[in-house]
Amino acid sequence: MNNIVLIGMPGSGKSTVGVLLAKALGYGFLDVDLVIQRQERALLQEILDTRGVDAFLDAEEKAVCSVQCHEHVVAPGGSAVCREKAALHLKSLGPVVYLKVPLEELQQRIQNLSTRGIAMKPGQTLADVMAYRAPLYDKYADLVIDCGGGQTLAQTAQQVLERLRKLDRQS
Repeated sequence: MNNIVLIGMPGSGKSTVGVLLAKALGYGFLDVDLVIQRQERALLQEILDTRGVDAFLDAEEKAVCSVQCHEHVVAPGGSAVCREKAALHLKSLGPVVYLKVPLEELQQRIQNLSTRGIAMKPGQTLADVMAYRAPLYDKYADLVIDCGGGQTLAQTAQQVLERLRKLDRQS
């Protein structure tokens, strides 16, 4: 596997699971949110507050499409699948793994919804965002990992590794 790409809702554990996977595989770890912040010279929430959701998605698409790496676990923002060009670029990097977490669990995990840098239009709820994005995550994922039921992030990382190895043997 050249790279592994983790997708999913904010709070699904992409960054933490990504670091655990990178350590287990001897890979690098790339958080695309940091690429956006560096390219835009602004924090994610600042971009959303000053430029709006569409401009944020444009900046995210540009950042995602700039990613070129080898032997990395890549964790894009949860909204990366909202732009087809970005989603297809992620698929070109390596297998895409959707960390699927139930809404109730996400709501418990995310305490800072208004300051976390989540691409949400005014008045939208986390449930609205999930309803829009879940079909996109399913569409672009090569592998779906159900992460509900109180599973630890370390257990999720182990499950991802096992499923990827199985997928790799089948191809």
